[in-house]
Amino acid sequence: MKKIDVAVVGSGIGGSLFAKLNKNKNLKLFEKDSNLGGCASTFKRYGHHFNAGATTFVGYENNHVLKEIFDEVDFVPNISKSDVAFRTIQNGQIVDRIKDFDLFLENLNKVYFHENNYKFWKKIKEIDEKFWQLKNVYFSKYSLKSYLNTSYFIFELLKTFGTDLLKSADGFINSELPNISKEYKTFINAQLLITLQTTSENATLLSMSLGLAYPFHDVFYANKGMGNIFDEMLKDVDVHKKEEILKIIRRTDGYELISSKDSYFAKNIVLNSTIFDSKKLFDDKNIVKYYDNYDFSDQSAFVIYLVINSNKEFLNHYQILLDENITNCISNSFFISVAKKDDEKLAKNGLSVTVSTHTKAKYWNDLKKNDVQEYEKQKEITQNEILNELKNSLDLKDDEITLSFSGTSSSFNNYINRINCGGKAINFSTVTQLPSAKTPFEGLYNVGDTVFAGQGWPGVALGVKVLHRDFNGKC
Repeated sequence: MKKIDVAVVGSGIGGSLFAKLNKNKNLKLFEKDSNLGGCASTFKRYGHHFNAGATTFVGYENNHVLKEIFDEVDFVPNISKSDVAFRTIQNGQIVDRIKDFDLFLENLNKVYFHENNYKFWKKIKEIDEKFWQLKNVYFSKYSLKSYLNTSYFIFELLKTFGTDLLKSADGFINSELPNISKEYKTFINAQLLITLQTTSENATLLSMSLGLAYPFHDVFYANKGMGNIFDEMLKDVDVHKKEEILKIIRRTDGYELISSKDSYFAKNIVLNSTIFDSKKLFDDKNIVKYYDNYDFSDQSAFVIYLVINSNKEFLNHYQILLDENITNCISNSFFISVAKKDDEKLAKNGLSVTVSTHTKAKYWNDLKKNDVQEYEKQKEITQNEILNELKNSLDLKDDEITLSFSGTSSSFNNYINRINCGGKAINFSTVTQLPSAKTPFEGLYNVGDTVFAGQGWPGVALGVKVLHRDFNGKC
């Protein structure tokens, strides 16, 4: 049995950032798949490369945690700044989400005019800016120091935001944008579904502000695919690809890990698996009971992968807004990521395109288990519906799409060992149930999008920063 100090299970954003920060320790990073990055990986199929998810790269700027981490490990990602974060198209009308506030507002008013638009969006931007200026962002449990530092962070939040911290997103919308149109509300909620995994009905003003304001920051395109960031970042980390951790046995002085290839003994384990999937690795009743405290988040993605051969010019990202929910989905919008024409990997023999919308994880997983034919039928219905809307919105002809296939929660489970996407949204009712990276068990930690601070590169990076602080005794 091989002895190590730290075993990181999963190469998603959280696991990879933590492994990079602690590469000089006796550490191994285990990844079931042949591709690094989990939900943010890049894979090859039918001779083309595709990003697993339709997403942007955000948070790489001064005074932001992601750049702080990259600077600390002396890593510069291969990225290009996007002039337009993404373009929204609703009933043929266009609004570009751009960093320039005044120009964004000018474009917004042409489509979703409201006399209070300036006041509403200025407040959103100000709250977001205040949050990222906080110096003591922290959330952890299970030790006196952790609770004290968490209390200090909550005090700082109250001091910074005052009564705004207690406001609901819907309450703020109703007070500042009275009689908001259905189309305008769709515009807001479609963006929140991507960033928060929920709509304004279940969000706070603070979380809504963070979710809506990210295009006011620098937004980037990942050259050669999002997975290239992980490949380059982890070059000097001891990575074990295609080695799945099957079982973890708790011992008095650490943990025994049984993999698909070998066995290890580790003093510390950092799980990049979801908070509700982690229990599958253990037999220890107390650990299983701990993970049973967290309910499964039944939200996932329906993703379509395309290759486009066209002379048209495209932006890197679009969001298409519809009047009604897409069949078999819980959203009336979908997000599109398009390869740059000069991308030597994603634009080889056509532009690689990833399209994603929100759906229920268990629906597709159960359907495939019980009736494969019906699963394929419903998948084709949803895929065709999205493709028709995409072709209309981007003015594409049938013969310009040379390849298309789709994936569901069942597909994700085969490759990255999870059927859902993202964790539960943080609001007044869920904040006390929020998992921290630290668990009640010595040497056992979780990281990723289902623990503090949430989804996306910035959210996961915040959680990694807190974990790194705790792990290295700075708490």
